[in-house]
Amino acid sequence: MIHLSADMKAVVVGLGKSGLAALRYLHGLGLEVAVSEQRNRDELRPEEDRALAEYCSRFEGGGHSGEFCCQTDIIVVSPGVPLHIPALRDAMQKQIPVVGELALAAGRFRCKVIAVTGSNGKTTVTSLIAHMLRKDGHRVFLGGNIGIPVLEYLMNPDDYAFAVLELSSFQLQSAGSFRPDIGLLLNLSPDHLDWHGSMAAYAAAKMKMFCHQNGDDVAVLGDQSQLDLSVLPQIPEMRSRMFCFGVVPECRACVGEDRLELNPGFERKGAAEQYTVRGSSLASAVNLQNSAAAVLACRIAGCSVGAVDRGLDSFHPPEHRMTPVGSVGGVTFINDSKATNIGAVAAALGDYNKNVVLIAGGRAKGGDFSPLRPVVAERVKHLILLGETADEMAGSFAGVVAMERVTTMADAVDKAYGIASAGDTVLLAPACASFDMFANYSQRGEVFTQCVKALQRKQQCGQ
Repeated sequence: MIHLSADMKAVVVGLGKSGLAALRYLHGLGLEVAVSEQRNRDELRPEEDRALAEYCSRFEGGGHSGEFCCQTDIIVVSPGVPLHIPALRDAMQKQIPVVGELALAAGRFRCKVIAVTGSNGKTTVTSLIAHMLRKDGHRVFLGGNIGIPVLEYLMNPDDYAFAVLELSSFQLQSAGSFRPDIGLLLNLSPDHLDWHGSMAAYAAAKMKMFCHQNGDDVAVLGDQSQLDLSVLPQIPEMRSRMFCFGVVPECRACVGEDRLELNPGFERKGAAEQYTVRGSSLASAVNLQNSAAAVLACRIAGCSVGAVDRGLDSFHPPEHRMTPVGSVGGVTFINDSKATNIGAVAAALGDYNKNVVLIAGGRAKGGDFSPLRPVVAERVKHLILLGETADEMAGSFAGVVAMERVTTMADAVDKAYGIASAGDTVLLAPACASFDMFANYSQRGEVFTQCVKALQRKQQCGQ
């Protein structure tokens, strides 16, 4: 646990949601808190400016300087700030602790912690775990990368039975001694390589989830269909108990066609348990894997079978994740705008058989698109490309599939519909970030949805 006292000074680097929470939390403990921010003061949102006026002792805008940041006893860095910037390197050389929100929270939880990371599916699995635990009557704090800073829990920790946290690689790389009671690593595929520099560094950040677990803790891992198990030796000793989920029969949570089977062996005896997602919002290959991870974690945590069943039946995945938008002329439109890496796209295509018109492209994240060639060849009948990576992706898929380039989402939807036949699916699964054309993946998905609705209206008027 990091020592904090009222006679200390702190600098918060980066004033996003996590930075604001850190500012309020540290001020509440009596520390003198300064803030270093990339934006200038007049560029801040009103709530950020008000927080500075109330809680901040001094402010640096327009970038992070070593001179400003090193006048402190501890630096709390927001997830969006790279640890390799000169100001933080200067601080580390001067032996000033540079920590993230997870490091501050380590040792301060009053409840069981379930933490979820991975390249894809984090938000769905985190939300589903919280949903099932609530169905079992527990009060649950749901936070982390899902939108509510972890430090919000520390400012109001009472009466929670569980803290369920979605954690990104950015959060984990500055996690300090944080350890979850149950940690889940869902999968690993190339992502954020423009940030981490290599797949090895990205995987190492994810594996920090388990560094400080002990023999009473649990690690839940995807099987080899989801996770390259060669990353595991990056941990000298996995002291926690390990359970796997996936398609391999030996998994504790084994996935079938539309159901999953939970095999005996973790703190319980008796016959295997069976759960189905047939007829629910989770009825897809992607969400069956997500469900297996969530069910395994919840049953390890003591959640009842009935609550798990009720949770699976009533849960609705977050928007922009294999979200049905509608159909036009027998063509189904699916919004998977959150599929921002090749692993997510490969998983999304798993439900289809050569009847997909795929809309892809955006801003590259440092990965290679060529690993998608086999699944695109097998399952995609036509590829619509837009955004900054259109030319790069066209080169990656040359000779594999017929392709078209477009310049707007409206053109992409219209072109895809013109190519598709009744019974086909038009799938938005970009394999890229959205920032070349949109504010975020949510806006991209919303624009796609609006374009589909406009197409529906146009077809109705023409009938």
